[in-house]
Amino acid sequence: MHFLGRSLRWEQHVPVQLVPQIEAAQRRRRRREHSCPALQLRTGLRSEPHERSISPWRYRIDEDEDRYPRKLAFAECLCTGCVDVKTGRETTALNSVPIHQTMMVLRRKPCPRPASPGLVTFEVDYIHVPVGCTCVLPRTGR
Repeated sequence: MHFLGRSLRWEQHVPVQLVPQIEAAQRRRRRREHSCPALQLRTGLRSEPHERSISPWRYRIDEDEDRYPRKLAFAECLCTGCVDVKTGRETTALNSVPIHQTMMVLRRKPCPRPASPGLVTFEVDYIHVPVGCTCVLPRTGR
């Protein structure tokens, strides 16, 4: 796609690249993990970073018909706290929070003129896409 004389390469964005993989995985496996998993040290080296993290996450597909790209992979943290590397269990001494990447998308809008029903225009928009999770110290009340 060309935009303002520049070629946009949507496929270079991880949230776009992951969509086919996530859709294929969803077809293969119906039951998905939604809770904070216990850390499995012996299988850790063979698994993906989102599974080895002490702030693990899963991906879901966010679909918006008025956005291009229409489908994006959004990360969702599986834990409120973080996984303690010594015990392999969740601890609330730290908090899991999403990491966001700002991504340019195009928004479909109806043309403003009443004489052009059904015609649309695309406007540039910037959205915050959750791409992973990390552990942080809890906020303290002041």
